Order: sequence, then structure tokens, then C-alpha cells
Amino acid sequence: MLTQNDALFVLAVGALVGAAYFMFASFIFGAGYQPAPRAVVTRMLDDAQVASTDRLVDLGAGTGAIVFRAARERGARAVAVEIDPFRIGILRLRRRFGRAGDRVEIRWGDMFRLDLRAADVVAVFLWPGAMLRLRSVFETQLKAGSRVVSHWHPVPGWKAHSYDETTRVYLYRWPEARPDPSPSAG
Repeated sequence: MLTQNDALFVLAVGALVGAAYFMFASFIFGAGYQPAPRAVVTRMLDDAQVASTDRLVDLGAGTGAIVFRAARERGARAVAVEIDPFRIGILRLRRRFGRAGDRVEIRWGDMFRLDLRAADVVAVFLWPGAMLRLRSVFETQLKAGSRVVSHWHPVPGWKAHSYDETTRVYLYRWPEARPDPSPSAG
């Protein structure tokens, strides 16, 4: 039988393991977890001019800061794409108990295998390696007039429509962002 101290120890170890998983498991999937600050999300939605007629796709949605605000404040239809099962659970809880959950779709899976042809806005807060891999997906799937809004890391080889130094938010308009065909591009 466990003593009270043993039970507290097991609980503390469980909490530490859970916290470590939450913070570091994303490295297994290709990006570390870091929530986007409120000011950054506001800048991303403003710069991309997200409206109720838009379908916003957040690649690596984490706990949903971008998708839920886009749905709640802008009326957009939003798709949260996440591979981490723990964060999928959080997203589902937020959709179930939060406002505007009926405008949020959650997809558990690999963002590199997603069809982006219906997206009006793609939001990303990912590492450079993921951005490089996504570039070809964007170039083959985005429709004319689509916007890509990225926090912190640019799309390699693309020309940003705008860049905010304070929040480190890049906005791209497709196909205006088309890469330079010269050999020095990249």
C-alpha cells in the first residue's frame, strides 16, 4: 500500500513527465512547442486580412491560439492541423467548450501530406527545416490570391509582401511571392 508521501512522489513524477512530454515531444514531430503570443496572433490575422469568407489552415496548430481567434473574432472557417496526440486532445476540448467551435475543424495528421488547395490563408509558426519542406507544397497547391503568414521564420527563397520586425511576422501573397528564378535565389 502506498503511503501519502509515496502517492505525492508518484503524482509529482507523473506531472513532470507530462510537462516534459508537452514541452518536448514536438521535437519528435519536427518542431518545438512554443505558443504564439497574443500580439503575434493579432498581427498575423491583421496582416493576412482574415475575414469571415476565408478558410484559414494552421499548420502545426499546437493548442489553437490562431485558429480559435480566427474563428471567434473574424468568423473564418479554420482548420487546425496537428500531429501530436496530446495537443489534439486539447484542441478538441477547446472546440467542445469554447466559442465558435463550430467553425473549427481539427485534423490529426502530417501537415506535409495535407491538401491546401482550398486554403485562403495558411498560418505557420515552424522551424526553418519545416518551412523549406513546405515551400514546394505551397508552390504546387496554393491558389492565386492565397496568403501565407509566418511567425519568426520566412519561407526560404520567397519575397515577403510585408514583414513586421516587432512581432517577426512575414506575410506572403501567392503567386506574388514566387521565388526568383535566378541561380542566386534560395
